[in-house]
Amino acid sequence: MRFLSRTPIRTFVIYPLMTIGWEFAAGGGTLVLNSWFLPLMLWGYLQYRLCGLYRIKHGGGGPGLETPPKRLVATGPYAYTRNPMYLGHVIFLAGLTLTFKSWLAGLLTIAVAVWFHIRVVGDETKLIERLGRPYVDYLASVKRWIPGLL
Repeated sequence: MRFLSRTPIRTFVIYPLMTIGWEFAAGGGTLVLNSWFLPLMLWGYLQYRLCGLYRIKHGGGGPGLETPPKRLVATGPYAYTRNPMYLGHVIFLAGLTLTFKSWLAGLLTIAVAVWFHIRVVGDETKLIERLGRPYVDYLASVKRWIPGLL
């Protein structure tokens, strides 16, 4: 059951299956999709996956803060946003919403984005304790979510 509770499994497997099932049932046995937005889903997944590999290679640790990084990673994608992996989840879900024109996926996207924001605030507190002054400086110089905006 732990497997199903993992965030990537929910985002990239369970939520898409829920959305497809819901839209199939709501559409009376047909699925309508806008394939123009499929690249958004691919972008989100690849951003999550590649940024995770980058973080592990350059910062140590493992996925999530269950196995936190041993060192600060402030290069590569982490030089532009502090949370590129979480942002990848949200990009994927936005693509899911638009691909299937799904209100359910839209609600999931909003809920996941809010949940990630709350989680990040807690993660930052733990990382300040773990990584100290360099992390505090990093917080001041790199945006939490969208480069140049948030």
